[in-house]
Amino acid sequence: MHDTLPLLNKRGFPRLRRGNLTTLQVNLGYRCNQSCLHCHVNAGPGRTEEMTLATIESVLEFVRRRNITTLDITGGAPELNPHFRHLVCAARALGTRVIDRCNLTILMEPGQEDLAQFLTDSGVEITASLPCYLEDNVDRQRGKGVFTKSIEGLHRLNALGYGITGSGRVLNLVYNPQGPSLPPPQESLERDYRVHLRTHYQVEFNNLYALTNMPIQRFGSTLVSKGQFDDYLNLLVHAYQSANLEGVMCRSLLSVDWQGYVYDCDFNQMLGIPMPMVDHIRPKLGDLLNAAIEGQPIAVFDHCYGCTAGQGSSCGGALAA
Repeated sequence: MHDTLPLLNKRGFPRLRRGNLTTLQVNLGYRCNQSCLHCHVNAGPGRTEEMTLATIESVLEFVRRRNITTLDITGGAPELNPHFRHLVCAARALGTRVIDRCNLTILMEPGQEDLAQFLTDSGVEITASLPCYLEDNVDRQRGKGVFTKSIEGLHRLNALGYGITGSGRVLNLVYNPQGPSLPPPQESLERDYRVHLRTHYQVEFNNLYALTNMPIQRFGSTLVSKGQFDDYLNLLVHAYQSANLEGVMCRSLLSVDWQGYVYDCDFNQMLGIPMPMVDHIRPKLGDLLNAAIEGQPIAVFDHCYGCTAGQGSSCGGALAA
């Protein structure tokens, strides 16, 4: 695995400061039932890192004390953490909106047969990764047979009301480009997804999020190996749009790793870039319970161009209409 961090501090991304904190994005661990080429977490079946119950309790305390409105749960496959359901139930009891970043195939894993029903009963929003609506493209990026299992997972969720207009059960899909290119316009791509999935598979969903691949971890290392890293980063830099700075997710979100350490965003977490705070070189959630976070500087490197290139990219999809 190539270290891309030394390659990401040459172009001088504009300075950013944090706005009002609304979202806590929590990585429950790096274990996953898939190993995807574009994965910026480098997750997979062989990873063993996972958040403990004690750290999950600190997450819940932070959500309560800081009046966090959205808890965004990710991984790996976050559902594989043995305390996932406890976290969901406790957060929902606080009235917090909960998003599960689900890879769809986890719904068919042994021991997860009731997962879809649990998510339904708990009122969890699902953001599901489906990097293309074509079988060959998905299997090439995520592994043979993944597309078929993903469609099966979507059918299960649709049967429970997810993605069905008027049900109140939100199902969003996530697209990633196949290689070192920017995603196409999100609005037109969503129309293509909707028509194809409805026509060929009778699948419904609410929204499509088009995300830019980040030049870090597994995807970044692949770019280095192929001699494409500089070209891809130049593509991001030349497509930079200053208007996207206002809506980047790091201005309203904190990212928490499986050990409870806090970062400005999920990508900084994967690169090990700490928050630029004076009092704590590497803060944990407990250090920030009473800290003045708003207005503080955000750690930026050249990978931040991935969030601001073209239509922009965030955990909620494109930033520009």
